Amino acid sequence: MVSQSDSFDVAVVGGGPIGLACAWRAAQRGARVVVLDAGEPGAWYVAAGMLAPVSEAEFGERALLELGLESASRYAAFCAELEEPGYRGVGTLVVARDRDEAEALDRLAAFRTGLGLPVERLRPTQARALEPALAPTVRLALDIPSDHSIDPRKLVAALARKCEVRRARVTGLEVRGERVTGVIADGERIAAGAVVVAAGVDVARLDMPDHARVPVRPVKGVVLRLRGDASLVSRTIRGADAYFVPRGDGRYVLGATMEERGWDTTPTAGGVYELLRDIGEVVPGVFELEIEQLIAGLRPATPDNLPAIGPGALDGLVWATGHFRNGILLTPVTADLVAAVLAGEALPEFAAAADPLRFAGVPA
Repeated sequence: MVSQSDSFDVAVVGGGPIGLACAWRAAQRGARVVVLDAGEPGAWYVAAGMLAPVSEAEFGERALLELGLESASRYAAFCAELEEPGYRGVGTLVVARDRDEAEALDRLAAFRTGLGLPVERLRPTQARALEPALAPTVRLALDIPSDHSIDPRKLVAALARKCEVRRARVTGLEVRGERVTGVIADGERIAAGAVVVAAGVDVARLDMPDHARVPVRPVKGVVLRLRGDASLVSRTIRGADAYFVPRGDGRYVLGATMEERGWDTTPTAGGVYELLRDIGEVVPGVFELEIEQLIAGLRPATPDNLPAIGPGALDGLVWATGHFRNGILLTPVTADLVAAVLAGEALPEFAAAADPLRFAGVPA
């Protein structure tokens, strides 16, 4: 419970990895910060935790790639400060099941190497030498040693130990004129010199002036958490339509569907079937694993699939939302950028595409 008399330099709305990391970095710069969170896990609880800017680099997404590479370069030091939150510096194999997928993968490989990204093309025998559990029918693979992974649940737990977190449901911003002066949480006013909105898809439910909003929509993702043979694969395995992320202790995450179903979080048999089929054609041993959990989450997507990071349309409002499929990857860089903004610093050029003001006047 937050007292109505409480006042902070910064109030962070949202206790996922983005919100917690922003609060941690701001506190390191001397601010008095509180994280306000309702205690209901967001997309991070479902996420596989891939740190894979290279294997996810696509045509026409240069700005997102630059953000991802910048954040990935900060991850090792970031995790060292947090004292081992499940970071695994093992690479990623991207595999093709048939000729069509191999041709598409070759085009992406050429695109990525043309950008100077570390990608090695492997013949099927070379790929199986690295990961013997791969199916003999695999046609082509790309080895990307720089793409790593992390356990998001351990990451959030480690970040929470660094922050002042209070259980409270924020329903809206307190606005006076064109300035944010705090938030409304559990019916009480919490005063703050600045408010960082890092509430994932729930930013769409916050009460605030329409012209100040960032348009965010939920995109459902279903994942399976599996367990069994810890030696099945050591690297993340990415197919055309699914990924398979080992935790290193016999647990794996298989995901994820992409479903435009509004706020629905119900897993469907069809979605589970497609995930198992797609990865099973690449790693047949997946069918021997036990199902630990079937779960769905809602990714916060913006109209251009880029996050909103930086000052908003109201004085004192700072955005850290809309990270879509890259929230875990972009956690360190988002936190550093938000802490810099709170300290009065300008955003660097690589973050220009994530300017929240690009949505000024866009209906939420």
